Amino acid sequence: MRKTRNFISALILTALSLSIVSCGSSSTSSSSSNPYADVDVKSEVRSELNQAASNSDLLEDVELENKTIKWMANWDINPDASGKNKPPELVVFEEKYGGKIEWIQCDWASRYEKLAETINSGEGVDFFYAGDGDAFPKGAVKGMFTPVDDYIDFSSPLWEDVQEINDSLLWNGKHYCTVVQPVGDKVACVYNRKTVEEAGLDDPAELYAAGKWDWDAFQDMLTSFVDTEKQHYGIDGWWFEFALMNTTGVPPVSIENGKLVSNIGDPAMERVQNWIYDLYNTNCIAIGVGDYGWTAHPEYIGEGKLLFYPVGLYELYCEESTWKKKYGDDVFFVPMPKDPKADEYYIPVGVESYCFVKGGQNPQGVAKYLDCKRFTILDEDTKAVADKQFCEDYGWTDEMLEMQHSMQALANENTIIDLSGGVSTDCAELLDQNLRNTARGTPWNETFDAISATVQTYIDEVNANPIMNTVE
Repeated sequence: MRKTRNFISALILTALSLSIVSCGSSSTSSSSSNPYADVDVKSEVRSELNQAASNSDLLEDVELENKTIKWMANWDINPDASGKNKPPELVVFEEKYGGKIEWIQCDWASRYEKLAETINSGEGVDFFYAGDGDAFPKGAVKGMFTPVDDYIDFSSPLWEDVQEINDSLLWNGKHYCTVVQPVGDKVACVYNRKTVEEAGLDDPAELYAAGKWDWDAFQDMLTSFVDTEKQHYGIDGWWFEFALMNTTGVPPVSIENGKLVSNIGDPAMERVQNWIYDLYNTNCIAIGVGDYGWTAHPEYIGEGKLLFYPVGLYELYCEESTWKKKYGDDVFFVPMPKDPKADEYYIPVGVESYCFVKGGQNPQGVAKYLDCKRFTILDEDTKAVADKQFCEDYGWTDEMLEMQHSMQALANENTIIDLSGGVSTDCAELLDQNLRNTARGTPWNETFDAISATVQTYIDEVNANPIMNTVE
């Protein structure tokens, strides 16, 4: 793969596209006439991006027969009510190919049902987001997606540095999932510097810079801070269990040689689960402890009551007053702590990826749009524009950007993809519910004995029937 420097602004470009998720906009199940869709970037920005695209030999000079591509999601790539700018890749798509994105709006919870309806009705949705972790290989198995091999050449200069990750996700011998880039912002360990300082603890950012931010330091801080009588709580949220599992470098489900593999019997899984169980037994996990209750309280970070709140960085991809109101003026973040027994520093890695929808009417247009995304990741001038735009949109400091870049570097260097959510709906629910049990007081051996055979059965069924060819 190409060196990390080529990805220095990768998360920024992704954030500019995905900021709708963090801003809480509601969605309905109908085509959108977005009143913000025509909001444009500054003329000088458009001019800079036009010049960069025109002068590059990475983008193919072709005339699109159909310039509109249909996108289904609960968030719009176009500008929206959140106030975000038009993403650089969309500006390049407009300038280079005269392209346009039509948003087919849906609710997040029912997006697959809506997608199936549109496929069966012949509505012609062209592409669908695969970065939520539950699209691949499930969507390919169910016949919702189609291979991209006729439209994207992963060995080309534009795609060669992500060819390895795309080739690792072959399904039935073809590419059903187009990974634009791995991303390191899937889960960050959010904390409040004032809280840490007042507790007399070392700043996790300083520990990370010194190479000392690992499970042991994480647990020592929790043990020192937690005091339920003083309303000092440890770790909260619905992201930390899988995030800690992923630091071992052994995801619950992976793919090897085109087949799904269950890793819940791996010694690394037993080790991390037993550690999480120990965190539970020492009151380091906030949910259900003392008078904390069973509701997540991210606002406790800003109030000084909670030490750590692991969550996707999208929580900070919105207007500055919004994230400061929720997490406080002194909020900061670091990667999840390193597993001291792992061979590398692994963190939860997401993928910015997309699937071509079965029955889509403009796969060539989607391919050219994704080419534009790759271009904005690789082109230095475009990345500089993205950096500036990101700071204007979200009010981040240089230190925050540097930490985000560092997380991206870890994701690039040690890309481990967790496919727990992509096997099948039943398997995903079983894993999601049960792999959290140690954080709720159930010993790992009990959970393993209860689910291991069932998980393997689900995986065997998918491996035996990789393409069902029936949309459901």
